[in-house]
Amino acid sequence: MTTRVGADRYHATVPAPPASEESTPNETSEQLSPGYTRYALGLLVVVYIFNFIDRSILSILLQSIKEEFQVSDTFLGFLSGVAFAALYTIAGIPIARWADRGSRTSIIALATLIWSAMTAVTGLAQTFTHLVIARVGVGIGEAGCSPPAHSLISDYFPPNRRATALAVYALGIPIGGGIGFLAGGWLNEYFDWRTAFIVVGLPGVVLALIVKLTLKEPRRGGFEVATEASSQSKSIEEVLAFMNSLKSFRHLALAGALHAFYGYGASAFIATFFFRSHAMESGELGTWLAAISCSAGVTGTFLGGYLSDRMGATDARWYMWIPAIATVIYIPFAFLVYLYPDPYVALLIYLPGSILGGMYLGPTFAMTQSLVAPNMRGMASAILLFVMNIIGLGLGPQAVGILSDLLEPSLGGESMRYALLSIIVVFASWSVLHYWLASRTLREDLLMKNRA
Repeated sequence: MTTRVGADRYHATVPAPPASEESTPNETSEQLSPGYTRYALGLLVVVYIFNFIDRSILSILLQSIKEEFQVSDTFLGFLSGVAFAALYTIAGIPIARWADRGSRTSIIALATLIWSAMTAVTGLAQTFTHLVIARVGVGIGEAGCSPPAHSLISDYFPPNRRATALAVYALGIPIGGGIGFLAGGWLNEYFDWRTAFIVVGLPGVVLALIVKLTLKEPRRGGFEVATEASSQSKSIEEVLAFMNSLKSFRHLALAGALHAFYGYGASAFIATFFFRSHAMESGELGTWLAAISCSAGVTGTFLGGYLSDRMGATDARWYMWIPAIATVIYIPFAFLVYLYPDPYVALLIYLPGSILGGMYLGPTFAMTQSLVAPNMRGMASAILLFVMNIIGLGLGPQAVGILSDLLEPSLGGESMRYALLSIIVVFASWSVLHYWLASRTLREDLLMKNRA
């Protein structure tokens, strides 16, 4: 029996590897049908949508939380960034190690249950400290989502379809963010911010049960050449050392982190900016941001993966060039969004910017998976997410909040406008440099994974 590995740099027909003797208890050696793999990917997208609803709903509720607890933008940045990201990134490493050895589907089901319950608990917070503790709990739960999901998808789909599949999975980010804006905006306007957290958190408990009962564990490495090295379990230290030895990965991870720095910083405070600078109501603004995220954000996220797979079939460096080019084109739109005086025109300009801003996700995730052997994929994903989230998710919102507070004495209510614009322009430009540097050694590093 043979398995055709995609029409990219592999260009080979290779024997399908035998089921591992160290397979996890629910790992199946049967060949999953195309219909089932599409279902599995669709279910993982739904899980990621809930992941980002629960993560991003905070953004449109920040102004109400600020008014109730009377805290500064620096504290709001801490709640949006460090409080969530600290244990999210730390917990991701041991969870990924578990995913490389154990049942990835069970990990995702348990993680979904934990973050959903903690999101609902957030609505019960009586002090700002309680809010912080609840967000830490959400972060711990969400750490169990993407590393095992990336690993599963890489075993559901061959290398030449992997960036597209991972880009489809990443659609959970704009769709979940959009639903979070929509639900949070209207629930906050008609009820309060506490109700919003409870309403969006509880359905995830049911989703966790669906994942546990219907998501199958595929054979690991079914689309790669089996070697003695790639079938052996690797320690955390071995995976870290191997990833660090790849120049392309170091630059890729830093580029993704810098992109996430301004991306998470902007998404955390975009609603606050429109509240303060344009005096929009939460329901109306939530509807606008939801429509943009679920249309332009979805388009850009999918397009980044699709174009990378198409153009990367002839030259793998396109996986790095696509996000670099998209980010360069994005920067002028940022100036227009944050400086245009009319809020509705600014929101329309935000549409093409959202398309371009999401194009880095698919190629960044896919190339990380392609650079390593199957037995390293969970850890590789966790290492990438650790770098991206400790720098981007943790420090991006915090930096915007601090800069806004520093600018407030001179700019007053417009401090958020210029804090966001400054962070975006500087860190977007910086990320482009590292995507280009990653492309310089990418082809050579892709040949290294079977030697690890």
